[in-house]
Amino acid sequence: MHFGKTAFKPKRGHDWTQERIDQLSTQDIEQLRVNAEKLGEDAVLSLCDAALKTRPNKARKNGSGAAKRTHPRNLISRTKAFQARGVFLSHMGGSWSGLRKSDGVVVMSLWAGAVVSSDGGCSHLLWAPNLDGSRPWSDMAAGKERLEHCKLALKDGGEGLLVYGELLEGHLAEHKTRSVYGVDPETVVNFQVEQRGEEYWAVWGRKGFERPL
Repeated sequence: MHFGKTAFKPKRGHDWTQERIDQLSTQDIEQLRVNAEKLGEDAVLSLCDAALKTRPNKARKNGSGAAKRTHPRNLISRTKAFQARGVFLSHMGGSWSGLRKSDGVVVMSLWAGAVVSSDGGCSHLLWAPNLDGSRPWSDMAAGKERLEHCKLALKDGGEGLLVYGELLEGHLAEHKTRSVYGVDPETVVNFQVEQRGEEYWAVWGRKGFERPL
């Protein structure tokens, strides 16, 4: 499949996500990136750049074609990624957020496949209530901790670390996954927090991606 300019223009209900872009061929991602740049879709442009980082510079020629990678190289554990940002997690095995002691900035893990691109920006659901047992993690210690950090970040925002892995059907990434590959140590998302009813969302746009030195 190839994306012409008119084919790219997003419509409601057909937003680009990191997971959807990762499923495209390298050629299609490159074309999508060109179109996103022409149309000023900066959020899609960032998602394409993240996806292209995972692809080899030259496709390996073999009987099965180019090898497919769905996550960046050189991933590190969530604990090490947080420590690199000056954060030491309260619940080592379960925390998905923490506070940096030096400046009080909230740092959160963001499941890369759950990032949604829409209206020139990106968003990610951080926390929602456990309605009728739909999100049991929200009532666990790590979920309650995440809620408090969402409230703290409402004013000044926070930093996000992109976590890659495979979901386990019927479960939230924060609760249980099929596998976790790790965190991309080269990408940090600077986001704001929006409260939508009882839900908390991370949102960011054109300048949302920072390359740490």
